[in-house]
Amino acid sequence: MTRDRETGLVKSVNPRLNWVSPSKWRLWSLPRAALAYVLVTDLAAALVTVIAGLHSTVSGKEWVWFAVLTVASILHLEAARSIERRRELAVEGVPYTNLKSLWVFTGVLLLPLPLVVGLAVIAYTYCWLRVYGEFVWHRKIFSAATFILASAAASAVLRAGGLAAAPRVPVDFLSLVVVVSAAATWWLVNYAMVVGAILLSNPETNARAALGDLSEQLVVAAALGLGIAVGALEASNPWVVPVLMVTVLALHRDLLLPQYQRAARTDDKTGLAAPTFWSQVVGAELRRAQLVGGNVGILMMDVDNFSEINNKYGHPAGDQALQSVVRVVRSEIRRGDLAARWGGDELAVLLPGTTPSELAMVGERIRLRLAHTPVTITHAKTAKSLVLDGITVSMGAAVYPDSGVDVDRLVLAADAALLAAKEAGRNQIRLATPCAPVEETGDPEVPPAIPFQTRPARRRTDIPS
Repeated sequence: MTRDRETGLVKSVNPRLNWVSPSKWRLWSLPRAALAYVLVTDLAAALVTVIAGLHSTVSGKEWVWFAVLTVASILHLEAARSIERRRELAVEGVPYTNLKSLWVFTGVLLLPLPLVVGLAVIAYTYCWLRVYGEFVWHRKIFSAATFILASAAASAVLRAGGLAAAPRVPVDFLSLVVVVSAAATWWLVNYAMVVGAILLSNPETNARAALGDLSEQLVVAAALGLGIAVGALEASNPWVVPVLMVTVLALHRDLLLPQYQRAARTDDKTGLAAPTFWSQVVGAELRRAQLVGGNVGILMMDVDNFSEINNKYGHPAGDQALQSVVRVVRSEIRRGDLAARWGGDELAVLLPGTTPSELAMVGERIRLRLAHTPVTITHAKTAKSLVLDGITVSMGAAVYPDSGVDVDRLVLAADAALLAAKEAGRNQIRLATPCAPVEETGDPEVPPAIPFQTRPARRRTDIPS
């Protein structure tokens, strides 16, 4: 503990334990509609909990099930702590996919609703203490509330299907349909409420962005399906459940960590591949080409005079211009090709199986289309829309094995060709010439670039003032 010199208040070294005046809660900064939505959801969850507590009794067996699920949930969260902490930092403005739903839905099948609420509260409290770093309180309380309301809705489906008494696990086809319907209800209620909160909290966010990556909802489906299996097993032999922890952790790593890694492989601003990931894919393609005797081509391209747009109209305008270039490049390459943002306004494109002439043709097609595609940008100061007649780019091209036999040499050759194109007047493509054999102890020699005969293209008009 430390004492603040100005206020005299005792403050914890753990920022999560510091006292914050209610008047300064971030909750009150939400848009009015979002604030009402969050408060009503929290209140509804509290009322459901109170009403369920007044009408529920808990048997000794249910207490045992609750204890087993609590221990299993804590062990799971602790074992996956490092993964969840990284994912928590990476997620913003999209539904947060986690596997706490596994244990909570298992509780729906085995426990009265008050104990399901207790299970959810324990899970979120443990995450507060051990998993999450700094976080916004009202968001986690809202997430717990959506778990409670989703569990109440799923319990209602189970009762309506004739599965009122625990354990509510499938024993025949009809009961399986009821349990799967309850799982689907749990998912739909929780997902819809979270998406609604995102849309109300961020009015500029469109519905497609708020839905997030729909493929990630397969993680929730896997968790709910595993929850059904865990519930059936615990109903017959609860002490076998801890054995399933290996399976749960394997699912967590195989389903959730790759999503975090995929985010790390992508450039946020353009949606293109990140340089490190792009280099890894190029290396894999080179190894494949070496085995089959094929070619691998790469293009390095730089937007001509890109700084003019940034300097005159602001960086948002530069981002808009860069995104227009990205759209054209994506539309002109094949499904199996891979484009990356190499840095700033420089892009790199991998084109497996292309010869030097084919690579030059692709680059020229991109160059001509960019030069003739109008680009709309917004002036940062005046907020007025301006239209550029087109954007020109300079390109350097290199092909394995002629210009290099590994990633570094190939990129070096293409970059040297790009530099030659810029020095020769920009708005053109240069091909790296074949390189001489490299001694095992010598340094690679950068091959000189040769011009590719280009057709004249209308140059970009002067940027309007």
